[in-house]
Amino acid sequence: MITVVVPAHNEEALLGRCLRSLLVAAQHPGLLGEPVHILVVLDACTDQSQQIAHSLGVATLSIEVRNVGFARRLGAAEAIALGARWLACTDADSYVAPDWLFQQLGHGAEVVCGTVEIQDWEDYDQAVQSAYLQHYCNADGHRHIHGANLGICVAAYQRSGGFSPVSVHEDVRLIEALERIGASIVWTGQNRVVTSARSKPRAHAGFGDYLSKLAATLSLDGNRSGLGEEG
Repeated sequence: MITVVVPAHNEEALLGRCLRSLLVAAQHPGLLGEPVHILVVLDACTDQSQQIAHSLGVATLSIEVRNVGFARRLGAAEAIALGARWLACTDADSYVAPDWLFQQLGHGAEVVCGTVEIQDWEDYDQAVQSAYLQHYCNADGHRHIHGANLGICVAAYQRSGGFSPVSVHEDVRLIEALERIGASIVWTGQNRVVTSARSKPRAHAGFGDYLSKLAATLSLDGNRSGLGEEG
């Protein structure tokens, strides 16, 4: 069995889109009918996220810790207890391609690190978009780590110790642990996940926070430049 773990905190606006994309990916003919279990870990949700998941026939777990590392770890533990051989991870504000799971498994690796793509930049101006794209690699061999686009075989996950129950960079810590045990890792730019560029991110120090800080830095640099010219 394949399990997809999706942590969520008050994601009613975007969760449905995410889950519908996963349900399509779960039916890819290349999976040869292997069961795919989708699990949303609801962390301190006070909105309609649970109802949205259940309306789509998706399982949920509820916690009250506001800790994405703990949420991913708990979701992975539940998946393993149910017999999963492969863990796929994405985020509730993201959506995947129909062949996302098929492509992960097709690499024949223990770990697959994919990239993310932003299609809606409405919260940011062109300067932020250009600065981001200038430093982001969407090609094979990249070294980006995104909890929104990870795949891990359960055996390697267990050997590494799994997700750390930390509120930030749990994905980075996991990949570092997997590297230490010599797991085979593929860094692919071919299997992208579309993610949100919202200016008010849910997770502290996550991808959304990175974009917000990039925008603030560019704004500060622009103000300094302007002051210098006037002076």
